[in-house]
Amino acid sequence: MKKRGFWGILAVLFLAPLLAMPFAGWAKGKGGKPIVIGCPLSTAFLYGWTAEKGIKLAVEEINASGGVKVGGVRRPFEVVVMDTRDLEPGVPVSEALLVVEKLILEKKADFIIGGPVRSEAALAAMDLLARYKKISIVTTGVLTPKYHKRVAENYKKYKYCFRISNEAANMVKNEMVPFIEQLGQKTGIKRLFIMAQDVAHARAGTGIIKKIMEKKGWEIAGYEIYPTGTTDYSQGLLKAKKAGKGVLLVWMDMPESTILLKQWRELKVPMIPFGFICAVEQPGSWKATKGGVEYAMTDVCNAGNAPSKATPWTMKFYNAYTKRWGVEPEGHGTSPSYMAVYVLKDAIERAGTLKTDAVIKALESTDMMGVYGRIRFDPKSHQVIPALDPQQGAVTSIFQWQSPGKRVVVYPPSIAVGEVKLPEWMM
Repeated sequence: MKKRGFWGILAVLFLAPLLAMPFAGWAKGKGGKPIVIGCPLSTAFLYGWTAEKGIKLAVEEINASGGVKVGGVRRPFEVVVMDTRDLEPGVPVSEALLVVEKLILEKKADFIIGGPVRSEAALAAMDLLARYKKISIVTTGVLTPKYHKRVAENYKKYKYCFRISNEAANMVKNEMVPFIEQLGQKTGIKRLFIMAQDVAHARAGTGIIKKIMEKKGWEIAGYEIYPTGTTDYSQGLLKAKKAGKGVLLVWMDMPESTILLKQWRELKVPMIPFGFICAVEQPGSWKATKGGVEYAMTDVCNAGNAPSKATPWTMKFYNAYTKRWGVEPEGHGTSPSYMAVYVLKDAIERAGTLKTDAVIKALESTDMMGVYGRIRFDPKSHQVIPALDPQQGAVTSIFQWQSPGKRVVVYPPSIAVGEVKLPEWMM
């Protein structure tokens, strides 16, 4: 009995600070009932844990400054994170749906922020959100254009669904294609070799880029599709090497993409890697690969996920995240997850209530400067309005790893802090 009591006391002492974290700076009796934010995230993967950290950082800041003013009462945010596992190979969509439903019914979430992260799971969750009339702001993953198109096509049913992060159609047509053309001008070539993960957004995104670049007169030297979890890319890379100089378009959100880059470097493939590449995003990638990610470039979808001066808030967020978590912002989904909490706070305070329809209307009229530019939603589709100028809309960020281990933003020109460098074997 004594032993059990000791461990019980130890558990309380250990857990108490963790349970108190969402209410940091919140004095006893200071305000009303917590506003619960439910976060369905694939927490074992980059796009899950970065979103969780971004959300928690914003909540801690907001609670420390007095919380959310709702009808004259100050109320704190409370975060409940549950693992959807939807980025894990072979995990069915139904698991993510169960998590969303549990957050709503058991955890009594007032709002949903974050995921599900995989496009297929997020699309399926839209019907659950509609059934329970629960507002959701997608912040990480979910690059499929079908998400906001579904809202526009059936607003009455799906009006609860918002997305504050970038999506594949805009990334492809307005960001990646112009950047690839810029790379072509720099290298003097018009050749593309594509390596994509076998998931919906990667197939769709690379498929569109392939068609566009073909129409622009580019040679498509290869188009390889890989199952999630693939650990050997040498055969595809040998084909790319044989094709000659060009751009190696990689679209993969799996950590195994590190292996692809390692093999690319070992084989000295004369194509510069660019795309949506999980392995390139993380600030620890340089050290983990011993510089193996040098020259690789990725689109992290929104500014703030790599250092730049897109807005006065960008580096303020960057430094706060680094101080809080002991690591720089780690990739796609970090800054949008942080901003979603602030946008929700702003909407609730303008609405003066937590009533669903009032908050929806307030979100639709959002117009505020944030970490990655001006934040506004299309009132019909609830997609954040993108731009290449942060004064006009939500701006992207494409960076390149450059020696001695820096993530250098090279696109768009409005926020670029450096220029693209080529590996010596492409000179």
